[in-house]
Amino acid sequence: MAGLPPLSHGEVMSVGSYNAFLQTTLPPEHRIYDPDTESFESSMETFLTAFPRGFAIEVLDVDSGPPKITFKFRHWGYMEGPFKGHPPHGQRIEFFGVCIFHVDEEIKVEKIDGVFVAWGLNFRGV
Repeated sequence: MAGLPPLSHGEVMSVGSYNAFLQTTLPPEHRIYDPDTESFESSMETFLTAFPRGFAIEVLDVDSGPPKITFKFRHWGYMEGPFKGHPPHGQRIEFFGVCIFHVDEEIKVEKIDGVFVAWGLNFRGV
């Protein structure tokens, strides 16, 4: 993710989707959320607490497809619970990005080449 080595489907399931998709090369002291220090369980607890109505992903555009699917997405939710020591503010949190999936003949994801947050990262108040 984000310029890091690709993860297999099994690796994503092992670490949890939030941790897999929020991998970063930022130094730890600059991370609002550090997937390297979170487990599958703690990541679910963190995001379900902060976004009790969910943290939805919306596919905005599919640019190529199968077996290599490239798509643009929006990930968003309303911060109605605390997030890593930051109090809730009720505002929408959203970011946009591009992702590349490699799928098999049954359209099951085999590999994710990357998630690139392209624009609009908005963690206002966090």
